[in-house]
Amino acid sequence: MTEVPEHEKRCGYVAIVGAPNAGKSTLTNGLVGTKVSIVSPKVQTTRFRVLGIVMAGPAQVILVDTPGIFQPRRRLDRAMVAAAWNGASDAEIICVVVDAQRGVDDDTRAIMDKLKKASRQAILVLNKVDAVKKEKLLDLTTRLHEEGLFTDVFMVSALKGDGLADLSKVFAERVPLGPWMFPEDEVSDLPQRMLAAEITREKAFIQLHEELPYALTVETETWEEREDGSARIDQVIYVQRDGQKAIVVGKGGHQIKTIGAAARTELEALLERRVHLFLHVKVREDWQEKRGHYNEMGLDFDA
Repeated sequence: MTEVPEHEKRCGYVAIVGAPNAGKSTLTNGLVGTKVSIVSPKVQTTRFRVLGIVMAGPAQVILVDTPGIFQPRRRLDRAMVAAAWNGASDAEIICVVVDAQRGVDDDTRAIMDKLKKASRQAILVLNKVDAVKKEKLLDLTTRLHEEGLFTDVFMVSALKGDGLADLSKVFAERVPLGPWMFPEDEVSDLPQRMLAAEITREKAFIQLHEELPYALTVETETWEEREDGSARIDQVIYVQRDGQKAIVVGKGGHQIKTIGAAARTELEALLERRVHLFLHVKVREDWQEKRGHYNEMGLDFDA
């Protein structure tokens, strides 16, 4: 990369907000160019703020991938929503992602109303446009433009990468002048141990999509660097009841082996080396009420 003079450098935060399952994490990963945030068909997969770092010419754009904003019911829900709004309030630019197939649901409406109340403008990203007819897309765009909230509208397919280059260019042009906050070769602020745990949680969510509710979490217990350059990673999947443990393990251990194989494959690709992954399942009924677990994820236990 060509050396950028200090006086030309730009740097700023862009908060990626939206309703659950609008495609925020897929968009973040697409803009960064590698995986920094996990994705699954389940809503509310992202539980805490994840930073994705994009280098675009003289600009360092720091994307804040936030949990989906929805009407919270549990302590974990409240903490996730609080993390999302905190990420938005601290950012120079707010990017609202709307699932073009779903349109403006109650969660999206609440987000727009809150931004208006705070007198914040935003960039609108209509995602999954490849799956929507042009007439419907035009009608949705017109209605959202009339809200008076959005400075720009981008139509993208985050999954396919369509439209992301233009979006990244606008972010780079609009973040303020200032020094970069991260080394230019970093793509995220997420420690490897946490990213590894998140990848295993993603694979568990995908594998158990129909069978298990939001009753599991994953922690990396140990990470051992081996002399041959490989890594041994031991992780615990925590569930709340014995019946859920049986689901995660599966008949003859089939389910947990499938989850482990998928997680190991992705970890090896990301780390570019061999990984020995060992998964254990434990019951911890109150993991959603443990203050330490929230602290580890950067969530406010008292939100």
